[in-house]
Amino acid sequence: MLRAVAAGTAAHGARGRESMLALKYAAEGKVKLPIEGEAKVYAAAKTFGISIEGKTVKELAQAVADILLEDLSRTVPGTHRTIEAFAPKERKDLWRKMNILPIGTYHEVFESLHRTTTGTDGDWSNVMQQFLRTGVAFAWSSCLGSSIAMDCLYGLPTLSTSKINVGAIKKGYVNIAVHGHSPLLVSAIVRWGKTEEFVQKAKAAGALGIQFYRICCSGLSAMYRYDGVIPLSNAVGSELVLGTGALDLWVADVQDVFPSIMDVARCFRTTVVTTSDSARLPGAEHYALDHYHSNMDQIDAIARKIVERGIESFADRRDVPVKIPQYEVEAKMGFSLENVMKIFGGLDPLAEAIRDGRVLGLVNLVGCSNPRIVYEKAVVEVASVLLENNILIMMNGCASFPLLKLGYCSTMALSQCGQGLRDFLAPYDIPPVWHMGECLDNARASALFNGLSAKYGIPIKDLPYAFASPEWSNEKGICAALAFRRLGINSPHSAHAPIQGSDNVTEFMTKGTKPTLGSEMIVNVDHIALAHKLVADLKEKREKLHWNIH
Repeated sequence: MLRAVAAGTAAHGARGRESMLALKYAAEGKVKLPIEGEAKVYAAAKTFGISIEGKTVKELAQAVADILLEDLSRTVPGTHRTIEAFAPKERKDLWRKMNILPIGTYHEVFESLHRTTTGTDGDWSNVMQQFLRTGVAFAWSSCLGSSIAMDCLYGLPTLSTSKINVGAIKKGYVNIAVHGHSPLLVSAIVRWGKTEEFVQKAKAAGALGIQFYRICCSGLSAMYRYDGVIPLSNAVGSELVLGTGALDLWVADVQDVFPSIMDVARCFRTTVVTTSDSARLPGAEHYALDHYHSNMDQIDAIARKIVERGIESFADRRDVPVKIPQYEVEAKMGFSLENVMKIFGGLDPLAEAIRDGRVLGLVNLVGCSNPRIVYEKAVVEVASVLLENNILIMMNGCASFPLLKLGYCSTMALSQCGQGLRDFLAPYDIPPVWHMGECLDNARASALFNGLSAKYGIPIKDLPYAFASPEWSNEKGICAALAFRRLGINSPHSAHAPIQGSDNVTEFMTKGTKPTLGSEMIVNVDHIALAHKLVADLKEKREKLHWNIH
């Protein structure tokens, strides 16, 4: 388990480092990347305590990037500035008392691997203390730090509406899917593909234009920043999308890109391009940033080459049969703390709706796909139970795709809600499931949890919140659950963690953190029963606060 949390921390941290480096190099003028999130730069600088007077956006962006990189890579013990600036005081005091404050992300991953080598740490409780410490590093550097860098570089999410599912694939276009987790090259590819220059090149090759699609998290990141990038599937469903025969180019960067897509791509002569030295696929073409990121200044040239390769592939595939199932639905995406405050004119209306019981509670419903569970079934059916009980849902990552595809992210899902939630949301014309982006955008949900906690003056652990990941399956999923649990929020699941070999660790993971962190892991393979237990837990929290339960 310690090696798993170290791997998840490294996974988000490694791709976050790429965005942090890009922000730093853009600020220093080493690469020609626009800093699109000026408002986020100023906000982050203020929170970090950086004086903004007389400083340019680039100077502030460089200072923010340096702090994020230092927290990621610190080896000499010192203050973890992101935790100090952003974490609730009550939690910081608790983590300090529990001795689980990290030195830096690299160090905790390094130390986790060290402790689990031959003949090293044999005390399970000490191993699990490092497990918690590495989880804190994951949450505040690999996750939040990466999110800050991305928002500074690419801008905050914008609320948008899009068609969803494979029925939205367009025939006659140069169809390019972006798949993975790193936004750096994807953003450049989408920007170039939307220029008049490349649209005309596509038309000269016989296409109607260029259309982008999103697979997994790279697609979700592009989705809420660039109009017209259509979401199709999470990682596990990628082969089904390729099986339509409609995709000309598949751009794969890092994580959750399975080698089996190459077999399906060959069947339909879809060109696959890899863009990261960390994620090569046998048989794929490779146009990428190198191991040292020494060619980051060539990002536009690489992106242009990849879009050109898509146009060439379109011309070479004119005789490939295409079969697109005709199902599509509309969805609203791009929710964040900032956008929620714009919708409601602040947090007061939402805070009051939760307090008076129209909204029973908030749940961040996320996760992967797990072969132990029918594909996407648990996520959908858990969401249905929550909505019936007036629980507002936030979504991001792979688990968001089934709810996107089935209309839960549109206002038509209000018909599935209890009366209190429906009456609260209907005047604002927003859905009951708020799509917040890719998997590391868990930070957006925790920001909303934290903002409401500050509004009430009540610790997060005592509020009617939950993190639910019914179909969790990989190291990043374990990290995400741990990140919310160390905030004091329970984590319900429908698949067991691989801990049954030790009674001590099983007890620790399920009940053992309740007295310290104020949260526990709840597992029930019956996901409907799990959902009802979650509802009961939120009601219990409301009773302790003496809040209404409708």
